[in-house]
Amino acid sequence: MRSYVPLLARILLGLIFVMSGITKITGFEGTQQYMASHGIPLTAVFLVGAIAVEILGGLSVILGLWPRAGAAVLVLFLIPATLIFHTDFGQQTQMIMFLKNLSIMGGLLLVMAFGGGRYRIQALGSADEEVAYA
Repeated sequence: MRSYVPLLARILLGLIFVMSGITKITGFEGTQQYMASHGIPLTAVFLVGAIAVEILGGLSVILGLWPRAGAAVLVLFLIPATLIFHTDFGQQTQMIMFLKNLSIMGGLLLVMAFGGGRYRIQALGSADEEVAYA
């Protein structure tokens, strides 16, 4: 049973990013407007970058294809996203979003520290050290 936990954790962690990326594609103009309202320049460029990071990073974590690297990229993405978009603590929703992102970063840090577990796609013969899950 314990050997399946890292797989389930990776799926749950990565799913929010894949879904967020897809939502940004389907609501591209609205997301651009939201970004612009927070003072982000070149919204189309940054939005395409955010979509790529979220979908590719999320899939990396879910599939276990270079999960440590995918998790690291997502943590680096979440830091500015959280600080730019979720620091209006006068709004309870924004405080919850801030804390949610911190929690997700915690889960991603665990993937970075312990790897993807037994059930993952081997990263093209990578010698990526993994913690043994019995």
